[in-house]
Amino acid sequence: MTAGAIRTQRPSARQRAVSERARKGLGRRRAVNGVMLVVLATAAVVTVLPLVFILFHLVAKGATSLDIAFFTHMPKPVGEAGGGMANAIVGTLIVIGLAMAFGLPVGVGAGLYLAENRGAWLANSVRFLSDVLNGLPSIVMGIFAWQFLVRPVGHFSALSGGVALGAMMIPMIARTTEEMVRTVPASLREAALALGYARWRTGLTIVLRTASAGIVTGVLVSLARVAGETAPLLFTAFGNQFWSTSITQPIAALPLQIFNYAISPYDDWHRLAWAGALVLIALILVISIVARVATRARFDTGSGD
Repeated sequence: MTAGAIRTQRPSARQRAVSERARKGLGRRRAVNGVMLVVLATAAVVTVLPLVFILFHLVAKGATSLDIAFFTHMPKPVGEAGGGMANAIVGTLIVIGLAMAFGLPVGVGAGLYLAENRGAWLANSVRFLSDVLNGLPSIVMGIFAWQFLVRPVGHFSALSGGVALGAMMIPMIARTTEEMVRTVPASLREAALALGYARWRTGLTIVLRTASAGIVTGVLVSLARVAGETAPLLFTAFGNQFWSTSITQPIAALPLQIFNYAISPYDDWHRLAWAGALVLIALILVISIVARVATRARFDTGSGD
């Protein structure tokens, strides 16, 4: 057979069948890929749709009630129009500050221990219990705080509310700290130890400082989660219609004020409840955005190195 005959030889029936099956298989894969892309895009839209709907609904219901008086005035008695939630806004900041003061050092310390003692039985137990505590209903945490912090002293207080929220922050901060500390290169620890640093000092001054950006992100995320919790505060802070900044007395908070106003039969209080909900979700969105910016800055810095 000559070279010209080889070049002009047509593919066999078997080769044509294989080519046809490959063509059909490619078309089928493309169709399945298109369907799955549509399904995943729909799932992504459905995921953010509730948040978008909530935001638009809150803006429509509560934006008209936001003014200077809302942020600077106290709640008005029943039957009087106007008023604001100044005491609840200040109370929310106080309770969140107390939660940070309690949950941050405990969570960071626990996370550092978990990362530096991975195989120890105590570390494994704490890690497991942290995961369980992270999924504990918030109302159970409120009952726990009431039993051990409110009942013995005989009255509600902002301090007990801060402790309850701080206890909810601990497992999230601990697990985030552990994961961030694990990303620190071992060479940094070895260099510090070679220079004569004690192990505890290495962890506090070298490891934590290197992982600080990721830890801050975890703290902000945990703070955004507990900022809108109502159930623990019902059993601890209880709420207060008057101006109070004492951490040993009942204190107002936005979640409590929104709850009380929402279940009331008064239209003016309903209007303030919508406005309070808008302010609360705006606060949570701001914290979440700051956490996202901190995360992006951390990864940008890492890529630049």
